[in-house]
Amino acid sequence: MTEAVFDPANPPAAQPTPIPLRELLPWVVFGGLLLLLALYFVGAEQGATSLVPGMYVHEFVHDGRHLLGFPCH
Repeated sequence: MTEAVFDPANPPAAQPTPIPLRELLPWVVFGGLLLLLALYFVGAEQGATSLVPGMYVHEFVHDGRHLLGFPCH
C-alpha cells in the first residue's frame, strides 16, 4: 500500500465553489441599476428631461455621448 505524501511542487488542485443565485441576484440588480443611471446621464441628461440644472452634466459626459453614438448638437 502506498502512502499519500504532500509534494509542495505539485499541490492538490483547489475546487471552485459555485455562488448561489440567491447571493448573486442583489448584486446583479444593483449593478443593472447603476448601469441604467449611467446610461441616463450619458444619453438623456439635457433639455426637458434634465434633473440637474445647467449644462454641467452634459459637458462632463459630452465625449462619452459621441463615443456611444448619442447626438447632442
